[in-house]
Amino acid sequence: MVSATLVLVMAMAASGQGFDEGQGIVVRPRDTGAALVNPGMGWVFHYYDNFPPNYGSRLEPSDTLDDFPGLAVIYLRIPWSYIEPEEGKFNWSVLDTPAQRWVAKGKKIALRISCCESWMRYATPEWVQKAGARGHNFRPGQGVSEDGPFWEPDYDDPVFLEKLDNFLAALAARYDGNPEVAFVDVGSFGVWGEGHTWASTQLPYTAETIRRHIDLHLKHFRRTLLAANDDLAMQGRGEEVLDYARERGLTLRDDSILVQGGENAYFSAGLAQKFWRDRPVILESEHYGGSRDRGNWGDGAKYLQALEEYHASYVSIHWWPREFLEEQQTLIERMNQRLGYRLQLLEAWWTTPVFKDGRLKVGWVWRNAGVAPCYLGGYPALTLKDDRGGIVSVFVDASLNVRDLPVGPPAEAEPRSHEAEFVPPFQLRAGEYDVFVSVGTQTGTPVIALPLPEEDGQRRYRLGRIRIAGDYAVHIGELERRGGRYFLPVTWEIHRPLPANSTPFCHFERSGRIEFYGQLKEGVQVERLWEPGRVDAGIVFEVPAEARGRGFDVLLGLWIPERVGREDERL
Repeated sequence: MVSATLVLVMAMAASGQGFDEGQGIVVRPRDTGAALVNPGMGWVFHYYDNFPPNYGSRLEPSDTLDDFPGLAVIYLRIPWSYIEPEEGKFNWSVLDTPAQRWVAKGKKIALRISCCESWMRYATPEWVQKAGARGHNFRPGQGVSEDGPFWEPDYDDPVFLEKLDNFLAALAARYDGNPEVAFVDVGSFGVWGEGHTWASTQLPYTAETIRRHIDLHLKHFRRTLLAANDDLAMQGRGEEVLDYARERGLTLRDDSILVQGGENAYFSAGLAQKFWRDRPVILESEHYGGSRDRGNWGDGAKYLQALEEYHASYVSIHWWPREFLEEQQTLIERMNQRLGYRLQLLEAWWTTPVFKDGRLKVGWVWRNAGVAPCYLGGYPALTLKDDRGGIVSVFVDASLNVRDLPVGPPAEAEPRSHEAEFVPPFQLRAGEYDVFVSVGTQTGTPVIALPLPEEDGQRRYRLGRIRIAGDYAVHIGELERRGGRYFLPVTWEIHRPLPANSTPFCHFERSGRIEFYGQLKEGVQVERLWEPGRVDAGIVFEVPAEARGRGFDVLLGLWIPERVGREDERL
């Protein structure tokens, strides 16, 4: 007996036709409604806030709020004195400890380092004052008070600015350009780092002061997104300071939505129009419990309305997170459908079968159902996988950048259609494969989560199947012994017209060397193998004495003798 491993050698041919639903697959997926965690957008949980125990102190170290849908960023707002209690000596663990809990889950952090608080005397480290920095004692709501319990630096003082400059340099050395950081607030001016002095000294500062603080941050943070608070324009400074910030690449954040209710729930949606088209806008709500208890929150509809009008990419969890989730779950679900960008695949089609030396034609219709552009951009890709989940081909539509998808009111954003053609790679074998869609880099790495079912765990989503067809297929029957010879039943399924003189071959190889041959059985007209259809044409062979009891690879296929020595000699 001959132990044989069959290796079928087949080439592919082009279909040569445009797409026809009768010869291809069309799918129209539905949005699953899932909350998405994607780069450049999401819910921001205030782990440290106006008071460090708010609002992460009730969480166990192992609790990373995995049940909060759409949570993407952990916000660490902390006084400068917590980080640099002594000049040049830093307690980075204050930031890195909570950060690493969420970084391990693929989430990011955001930072605000404040220089004045209304609950502790020295948000700016005391050693800065002792070094000669001027400042003022104050009482919240009363302004400057000689015996006030809290201290606010003079934001123009040269000693203060020198020490702040040094601190920002150290901060940026760790966090500028760090992929774990979503954004950093310009938080060095005003009480709570919020850009005003209404709740501290109430002293006015000019736009020049604000520009100086923006420039200090820009000096050190050159790669990470910086955020300017809308309140920087308060106290007579005007929008020019925010124009200055925008022109230098900063984005806008608004603290705090729903401090008041009704028509006064927010004031800066107009400002946001200068920012949202090319950078993510950040919204922070009022402390939820306070707004709720004063009757300003209502059903939270104004938060959703602000999301729409600001075209926000980030919104805050500004309270004890599970209490907020429990009481506002419906609102959270509604906001997740619009927050940031939401890439919907409305339709996809592809040709099947596809021949290897032909073209895979693909078309799709995409829509951004969110309120903001996908600023980082991305490219749709089709990935073909075998039945074991192995990737056999990746096709990236690099001419379609999802960053260019327009946004609009709910369900009204304009869809964009696009078609592409791809050449199957030379190593793609004939067979049936699963088709997955993804959006990511130009090299096919998935980056963006989509609201689609059947995810593979790597942000690829199954759409259906595709058949890669050879020039022909070969169906092998059971080997028969006929006297001193063997007969291998073979049915040839010809998929398209083949060149004249296409000839069957059957090689028995060992270690890459041909040991003996098989022949087409007598009486078969070879010409029948040149036209589409099924042909029963088996192979007969004899096993040489020296080959008996050994195993061989059997190579069976069609070739064109006139092409011998060329890459295309075998079909």
